[in-house]
Amino acid sequence: MAVWDAVVWLHVIAMAFFVGGQLFLAAVVVPVERADPNRERLKAMARRFGWGTLIAIAVLLARGAAMASHFHLWSEPKLHLKLGLVAATAVLVVWHMRKPTWHALEAAIFLLSLAIVWIGLTL
Repeated sequence: MAVWDAVVWLHVIAMAFFVGGQLFLAAVVVPVERADPNRERLKAMARRFGWGTLIAIAVLLARGAAMASHFHLWSEPKLHLKLGLVAATAVLVVWHMRKPTWHALEAAIFLLSLAIVWIGLTL
């Protein structure tokens, strides 16, 4: 079972990066960096986090697919809902990377992320 413990652990780490990073950016980075009239550092940090987020989503999809197969979850309606929310979140992340001033996208991504975590914990 140690292999599957590692798979679950990697899945949780990727999720923590994604959701925790959002909290850190919103609570710490953005308020501090908004004082900078240039905002180049804020843009660079947000862009870098965006790419890290896409990598985290890829890890989540790969590990999640492996776990769904191993634990025979592909027919679970909760998994289908979760996967739909993951796809929607990935689209919103890419959209936000292209339109970083649309702050409603940040809120939507965060709320979908919390919903994904909640559903994942109930699977």
